[in-house]
Amino acid sequence: MQDVSIGVIGGSGLYAMEGLEAVERIDLQTPYGAPSDAYIVGTLAGRRVAFLPRHGVGHRLTPTEVPSRANIYGFRQLGVRYLISVSAVGSLREEFAPGHVVVPDQLFDRTKGNRPASFFGGGIVAHVAFDRPFDAGLADRLEAAARAAGATTHRGATLVVMEGPQFSTLAESEENRRRGHHLIGMTALPEAKLAREAEIAYAALAMVTDYDVWHPDHDAVTVDQVVAVLHANARLAQDIIRRSVELIGDGFASPAHAALATAIMTDPSLIPATRRAELELFTGKYLP
Repeated sequence: MQDVSIGVIGGSGLYAMEGLEAVERIDLQTPYGAPSDAYIVGTLAGRRVAFLPRHGVGHRLTPTEVPSRANIYGFRQLGVRYLISVSAVGSLREEFAPGHVVVPDQLFDRTKGNRPASFFGGGIVAHVAFDRPFDAGLADRLEAAARAAGATTHRGATLVVMEGPQFSTLAESEENRRRGHHLIGMTALPEAKLAREAEIAYAALAMVTDYDVWHPDHDAVTVDQVVAVLHANARLAQDIIRRSVELIGDGFASPAHAALATAIMTDPSLIPATRRAELELFTGKYLP
């Protein structure tokens, strides 16, 4: 199988996109266990693209249960260097209405530390830069694709990531607004951190489904609300992805592709052989 440079991770059903050709189903195993499901690889807009349902087909995994390390490792095994994250989010701002598309530029972590957030440890230490968690070049292309598809599109927002699986309390929603956050979701972390460690350019296509619980004219968030908006926007999301793949084309230079160049702190002679082997996919070009 040829390398696949573009990946898409999101809800179930993306692999059923119209126009996807030469489809393969690929099951992988990684040093971090099995990914959420099989990768669906097909040709879209002339490019080989790998799709993965983040929660598994049928939505079987909670946000905390998503095996993010295995998912990201598997994408890199396939050759992915550009990863589009599609996710449902709640809005913390009036101007980001349900049905709108947002390309965020910042993350704020309010998860509980239950999710493994690094490939490193166990005898090898690395500190990657993460001040700008989303790749600007990929975000530019997502924004352009969303606008070309006719979506009401916003660029630049802080996405706060909560643990879940419950939705926010009213007090939490109001506190997130007070802090100046714009969106809330449950899955962008540790996914974005792991993509950076794997030297994959990563950006998010945030599909607004609700106003969280802060809005005076908005009842409690329900699954029915979220699913209804996602279904209404399914064709739009597919159109944006297709246009994004066209804009990525043969690829572009990203700082993420050299994220580990100066990040590894450990004396190579002290790295355990098992850990060296597990991380060879990422670190081989840097370790003698």
